[in-house]
Amino acid sequence: MKRRDFLWCALNLALDQEEELGRLCPACRAEAESGRCPVCGGAAEDTSAGVNGSFDMERFARLAQGEAT
Repeated sequence: MKRRDFLWCALNLALDQEEELGRLCPACRAEAESGRCPVCGGAAEDTSAGVNGSFDMERFARLAQGEAT
């Protein structure tokens, strides 16, 4: 795909989403735009996506310096 194809797809996805929101009543539209998780209803901004809780930064630093585990 060329750049213009990706742009066309992205633009049409945004337009489709706006069209779907346009069909909702004002209360449901506000709920849909609130950024909540569709599964549990929790605030989506409060997630720690992309964070590895078991990552050991100190061990990583030691290994990066060539020290043995």
